[in-house]
Amino acid sequence: MSAEEPQEQEDDEDLRYFVRIGQTDLDGTKSVERSLSEMNGIGRRTARLIAEEAGVDRTATFGRLDDDVIDGVIEAVENYADQVPDWLNNRQGDFYSGETTHEIGNDLQLTRQHDINRMKMIDSYKGSRHKRGQKVRGQRTKSTGRTEGTIGVNVEEIREEQAEEAAAAEEEEEDEGE
Repeated sequence: MSAEEPQEQEDDEDLRYFVRIGQTDLDGTKSVERSLSEMNGIGRRTARLIAEEAGVDRTATFGRLDDDVIDGVIEAVENYADQVPDWLNNRQGDFYSGETTHEIGNDLQLTRQHDINRMKMIDSYKGSRHKRGQKVRGQRTKSTGRTEGTIGVNVEEIREEQAEEAAAAEEEEEDEGE
């Protein structure tokens, strides 16, 4: 056992615990595919395609890769939209520019929020549903999506009200008795 311990320590020295792509820190202790899929805008399929494009084994530990290989993965992530067909990108036909791009990280959240704000401003059907906090994509609302707090009967609240009423009734009886 003592012979194995120094080897593990040497392996830990080569391991980068965090790999930064854009503005996102990825876990270096996980495989390339799993680490990439933790990033906003990149799912399992996209991560697999990026690993193939960079020429990296998708099951390899991300933090143990050489800096040149990691730079290749970063470049593959940035140029992903150019390498795949348009239907595989997450931003097809942008409203302002008409371009098809693939947004990742904080850019995805910002563009999504801009789209929602634009729908609210023009008061489209989806925008008005967003304003009211209701379901937007045609889901049921009769029995789900209730945000008022209580559903059904709250027994504890009823017991408290009854106890307060009983205490108030006792006080009235005492006042009448005097």
